[in-house]
Amino acid sequence: MPLFRLCWVAAAVFGFAVISYTAAMTFADEVANSTPRAAAQAKPAIGDKVAAMTFKDMRFLPRSLGDFIHPKDLVNKQAFVLIFTNATCPLVRKYLPRLKGLEQQYRGNGVQFIAVNVGNDDSILDIATQMVQAEAEFPFVKDIDGSCVRACGVERTPECVLIDANFKLRYRGRIDDQFRLSGTAPAVTKRELQDAIEALVAGHQIVVTETLVDGCRITSPVAAKPSDKFTYADHVAGLVERHCVRCHQPGTAAPFSLLTYHDVSSNAEMIVETVSEGRMPPWYASPVFGKFENDRSMPQADRDMLVDWVRSGMKKGDLEKSAAAPRETNHEDAPAKDGKQDDDRWAKRTWQLGQPDVIYDVPGTFEVPADGYVDYKYSAVPQMFFRDAWIQGAEILPDNPRVVHHANLGFVSISGNIRNAKLITGYVPGGGPMVLDGGVAAKIPAGSLVGLQIHLTTTGQPETVRLRVGFKYPRENIQQELRHLDIHNKRFAIEPFAPAHVVKASRSLSKDSTIYGFFAHMHNRGRDITWTARLPDGHAQTLLMIPNYSFDWQLPYYAPKGQMRLPAGTKIDVVAHFDNTSFNPYNPDPSKTVRFGQQTFEEMMYGYVFYTEDAERLELKINPKTGLAEE
Repeated sequence: MPLFRLCWVAAAVFGFAVISYTAAMTFADEVANSTPRAAAQAKPAIGDKVAAMTFKDMRFLPRSLGDFIHPKDLVNKQAFVLIFTNATCPLVRKYLPRLKGLEQQYRGNGVQFIAVNVGNDDSILDIATQMVQAEAEFPFVKDIDGSCVRACGVERTPECVLIDANFKLRYRGRIDDQFRLSGTAPAVTKRELQDAIEALVAGHQIVVTETLVDGCRITSPVAAKPSDKFTYADHVAGLVERHCVRCHQPGTAAPFSLLTYHDVSSNAEMIVETVSEGRMPPWYASPVFGKFENDRSMPQADRDMLVDWVRSGMKKGDLEKSAAAPRETNHEDAPAKDGKQDDDRWAKRTWQLGQPDVIYDVPGTFEVPADGYVDYKYSAVPQMFFRDAWIQGAEILPDNPRVVHHANLGFVSISGNIRNAKLITGYVPGGGPMVLDGGVAAKIPAGSLVGLQIHLTTTGQPETVRLRVGFKYPRENIQQELRHLDIHNKRFAIEPFAPAHVVKASRSLSKDSTIYGFFAHMHNRGRDITWTARLPDGHAQTLLMIPNYSFDWQLPYYAPKGQMRLPAGTKIDVVAHFDNTSFNPYNPDPSKTVRFGQQTFEEMMYGYVFYTEDAERLELKINPKTGLAEE
């Protein structure tokens, strides 16, 4: 039976022919406080202080309402508006633009809007994607365990609650009366949420404190019953080998090894948390806009299996009969000795691209203090390139990776500034080297030096690190040069407390081209970044969206080989948003205007696009010992 007919039948049963607005509110209060519902769930009443609730932000960090209160904020928080959302409810999609407008209208009054996702199947990556697509400037967070739903007593999306500065519940209900699951009214006639906000900000009594909500029912998370059918030897060992041990082994930046049953079982709860949330393995490309060759996200079936195995008691199985069990290792991470590291650390490091044709030791040993902030370090490889050199592989290898946050490798002219080097490849824990084939190679131009920008991080004890750079030369004729568009903007000023300051830049392709990949670089205020192709025929195509950019995981994104082709004249727009609010946990100072700069308390906006030109045919035969083209 259609929903509107059910409503009329219900009205007839209760004897209401015409219900006045006041009577409807009374009816809502009676339903909300009826004995059966109260028995099912202790629903907080209007005026109650809400129970403590926690949620995860788009950086996977546990947060609370108290995190929105900061001594440097210009305006004291007077209220919090929590909108309960998911990624599928049609009313959520319809109301997000309206909520965006309300948030902008009342931000200056100290009213903090928060979208609280309650979709059981919605990942934090999904939530961040929804935030960017809605062009919302307020935070989107995840109610991981249902504590927000219980604390606020909500039942549907997009139900809203208004909480005052003393954390008391002042309004609960719908946003307004225009959108329903069964249809849309021509115009808004009742703006209950806005009226409640207006009254609270003005210090007046809120007339309507609760309304019925037409929306999608919230399904509380329920832990699956363990199946007791998985063992480490037969199921989990191979899963961990595929998804985890590339990083989680001795001699890497990972906090612990996962090579053995003991390793995995000893860290089981941490694994369950990070895998369930999608925090591990790290991957930040929105799934809405296609797949990438190096997609490292774990399939949901594997996540479920891992959680099931832990909840079933972590059965070991017969490791001797399992070919999938991860390898054992005798390597142990070399400990610090009086602030110095063992000299044999290089023996425990291996090149992901295979043995390079040439290895350069980066001059100097970099010392890292026990704590504090370490400024970027710059160094040049001791090699002058007098002729064009061609490489198909490039890798940065630190002997102590746990102190290297990231490093970028680039070339610069002899007379240039190493800080302005043109990117060749980068190093980030969990990332990979540059590896090319199919007649494609990168060129280091004649008259260049190769230099590094190195960002080091402290570990709680004095450490040192040395770095090497390895190149592999082509064994095949080179037909195309790997080129890149350096799409950046250095002329911006991010205003104090700006929640989503936009910075844009564009470059165009002069010839028909094939995209190889993307790389983003921002600092601690970077929130999201998106690449969009504007085709000559007027069509727009989103190439990549990173909706929850992570400064810790600056990953490359490799396009499917040969599939992302763009015609000459395509303009590629890069749009980034920066979060300069106090809710950003990594923000050095939200009260500062932020401009372009090399250090992480300043900001950068780079969106690299790597590509080849389709018609190019170089016909270069390369000497595999020198990387130089033969005459």
